Amino acid sequence: MKKVQNGFTLIELLIVIAIIGILAAVALPAYNTYTEKAKYTEVVLATSPMKSAVEICAQINSGLTNCVTDGNNGVNDLGQSGQYVKSVEISTSSSQAVITAESRGISSTDYTYILRGTYSSGQVTWAASSAGTCTAAGLC
Repeated sequence: MKKVQNGFTLIELLIVIAIIGILAAVALPAYNTYTEKAKYTEVVLATSPMKSAVEICAQINSGLTNCVTDGNNGVNDLGQSGQYVKSVEISTSSSQAVITAESRGISSTDYTYILRGTYSSGQVTWAASSAGTCTAAGLC
């Protein structure tokens, strides 16, 4: 009579455990980066009210001249904060509107997100500045 194999051998089980270990070692850092990026979206979205206020003011005044100072023409430094948002501020830089948002609690470092708005052809164009620390961290 032929003996029928029941179950797995020890070698087969060790190989499966090794494969699972390798997959976990690769997946965990990728998962951590993914969750940090997901949390950082709150910081990026916190700039939206200020962006909208500056855009409306620029449309009304045909430029950013009176729109980049806190409290002028409906543009307010709302000082928003949230679970992952430490602060959101607006400032001036020549003819640009500069919005700076700072994170908290995402990782051991607080990252900054800097948006620069320039007025051209009747609209404000926003660009994320590489001066923000979130760019180097790959979060924004």
